[in-house]
Amino acid sequence: IKRAARWGHKAVAITDHGSVQAFPEAYTYGQEYGIKVIYGLEGYLVEDGADPLDDRARVYHIVILVRNQTGLKNLYQLVTLSHLKYFHRVPRLPRAVLTEHREGLIFGSACEAGEVFQALLAGADAAELRRRAAFYDYLEIQPRGNNAFLLREGRLTETGLLELNRRVWALGRELERPVVATGDVHFLRPEDEVLRRILP
Repeated sequence: IKRAARWGHKAVAITDHGSVQAFPEAYTYGQEYGIKVIYGLEGYLVEDGADPLDDRARVYHIVILVRNQTGLKNLYQLVTLSHLKYFHRVPRLPRAVLTEHREGLIFGSACEAGEVFQALLAGADAAELRRRAAFYDYLEIQPRGNNAFLLREGRLTETGLLELNRRVWALGRELERPVVATGDVHFLRPEDEVLRRILP
């Protein structure tokens, strides 16, 4: 937050994986450095038809941001449910539960592990892509370096990755959803990357 203030940012979103434990500290530093903190969560979405406690249930990432006090209350309810009722390896959230508590929240399509990007990678048809993307309030495009592992694994070429990003942008335009270039920041200094590898 201090670095963001130094760089002239007016706001920072905090979306810890599966929890909101950083909120009090983020609030304190946001006040100290004059940065608006957008409270959120990177959650683990599972489809309604799947047993959320089944190892085979497909889990997707979803970004959830708080719009207002109602949204903050709903986010806390989602965190509670995901940990106490649907926890299996990670705190999971069935789609119906997300929909039920959606008021005051903004849903983002998340990273490469989100369902929109995964559908693109799997070669889903246009109708399936629209159906999945329509669930979200905004679509994300991640830094190219975040998805460079797909190139290293031989799953995509650089041209193919750029084309997928263009398709996300086109989906947003077609569905009238904002497309946001996100930072997906997990550490502050380059030397901290090793900690990210140890404790993802």
